Amino acid sequence: MPTPSLRHRDASNRTTQVRSHRLVYAANTRMNNFGPPRRVRARPDLPQTPTSLPVPSPRGRKLRVGIVDIVERSPTRALYARVMNPNLASVMPQVIGAWCREDGHDVRFVCYTGFEDLLRELPTGADIVFLGAFTEAAHTAYALSALFRKHGAVTVLGGPHARCYPEDAQKYFDYVLGFTNREILRDVLKDCSPHRPAGLHLAAAAQPLALPGVQERWPFIEPTLAKAPLIKMVPMLGSLGCPYTCRFCIDSEVPYQPLEFGVLREDLRFLRTKFERPLVGWHDPNFGVQFDRYLGMIEEAVPPGSVDFIAESSLSLLSEPHLKRLARNGFRALLPGVESWYDLGNKSKTGANQGMEKVRQVSEHVNLILRHIPYVQANFVLGLDSDEGPEPFELTKRFVDMTPGAFPGFSLLTAFGRAAPVNLEYQRDGRVLPFPFHFLNNNQSMNVRPNHYLWPEFYDRVIDLTRYAFSKRAIWNRFRGTSGAIPRLMNVVRAVSTEGSGRIRYHTEIRRRLEDDREFRPFFQQRATKLPAFYSRMVRRDLGPLWPWLPDGALEHDPTAYWKSVSSAREPARAARVRPPAAPLTPRPAPSA
Repeated sequence: MPTPSLRHRDASNRTTQVRSHRLVYAANTRMNNFGPPRRVRARPDLPQTPTSLPVPSPRGRKLRVGIVDIVERSPTRALYARVMNPNLASVMPQVIGAWCREDGHDVRFVCYTGFEDLLRELPTGADIVFLGAFTEAAHTAYALSALFRKHGAVTVLGGPHARCYPEDAQKYFDYVLGFTNREILRDVLKDCSPHRPAGLHLAAAAQPLALPGVQERWPFIEPTLAKAPLIKMVPMLGSLGCPYTCRFCIDSEVPYQPLEFGVLREDLRFLRTKFERPLVGWHDPNFGVQFDRYLGMIEEAVPPGSVDFIAESSLSLLSEPHLKRLARNGFRALLPGVESWYDLGNKSKTGANQGMEKVRQVSEHVNLILRHIPYVQANFVLGLDSDEGPEPFELTKRFVDMTPGAFPGFSLLTAFGRAAPVNLEYQRDGRVLPFPFHFLNNNQSMNVRPNHYLWPEFYDRVIDLTRYAFSKRAIWNRFRGTSGAIPRLMNVVRAVSTEGSGRIRYHTEIRRRLEDDREFRPFFQQRATKLPAFYSRMVRRDLGPLWPWLPDGALEHDPTAYWKSVSSAREPARAARVRPPAAPLTPRPAPSA
């Protein structure tokens, strides 16, 4: 679940892409006593490898299962991350833990939020380790896989990165999982063996029909929320997939599927025994598609206003009668997607309206939401192919002025491998840049060459818009336009932390290097494939003690792997449809004279 929204910044993300994430090897051995892999010369400041390694459990027997939910890709001290990261834990790592426990395996679970000493927190002594990661945390996951494999464990990758980049992930994991149901999990646990040099890519045909609820996942939810100092948000899923077809979204081709209402009803009642006033974050890609059924379930489960809710939804679902019902039932924050002023009118309920007319209509709608719901984040994607010239950025400024209470969430257009149908077009046209996964988080890089901008102009406009949206004047207007102490506090914290001032500094540095760093322009313009040293230094700094464990070549990936895979699959089918040419006719002998 990506910050700040509940989607995959891939989605996702985050999704998603969902948005990325203690066993004992020998009596009390800890991960910080492990040394670097053999390819790295031992250094006195790095811990050394123990002399004895565990023997994995035989197949079919009780396994020691480790699970790592990677929420933050690297250590952080950001104020917003301190408050929110424990609340961004993913559902599926907890589901895997619940399923494994039900089948009789020992499970040790850790959610990495960026504030723990990761090497001390890691599950140790495991026969098999599951890692869940968004793409921005892929290098952290790759390094952890190398560490676990070195010490005898089999490793499995799930989550948005496994769905988006399975070809790359197979180099570093024994199993790479797409859609995962209980049967897929049992197959992995039954096999539980190394698959190298290329791991197995396994995926169910569709999303699971049912998932363990909050009660089954509570042993993993409770210690994660204990890390949250202020806000404690319980992750719940009411549906999978999405009925909309946004071509850049990871859920655009996943059929919409509601989950079992009986489980959701009991989970809400259970939470009221754990908290005086629970806070639930719905991880649905688009909450409220079957509005009356979902709200009826909530109203039947708990008294109105006894549970607070946060959800990501579409403006097309948020009519005033729906908003009144949401407010009455405790919804405190909504995250609708605006995305573009020139596209996706069905999602924003603006039809064919574009440009300033769409700005007026969306602004009126969001201001209506703010009259009923205390906190609203409006999401935008910058750099879509429909954008051209200064107008898209200027229109977003007008929206900020006309809708001062809404927090603007900006994402740079990012093509996450297999995540969305439009990515095939970007890859086919050679527009995808090979930025390391570490920077594919919707703001630190845009890995699609803009269709109507040169890079310096694009960054100039992004910087100008971000400065405008997070100026002192805008922050003050947002403070005044928001009701409630916590929504106001969250808006200020986000503006002065990494999302506001932090992104302005980062984008400004990238813009400067486009002029001054000789490695930048050739890479951005796809005249060179050599990664600028600026990026490799950042990865090394962020990974810290995990850097020596990052496998050789992991900073590089094939940005066209999806297109190549689809093209190669089409060739045999095309060849089968083409009839072989007829045999040439034998010429008649020339008549004799």
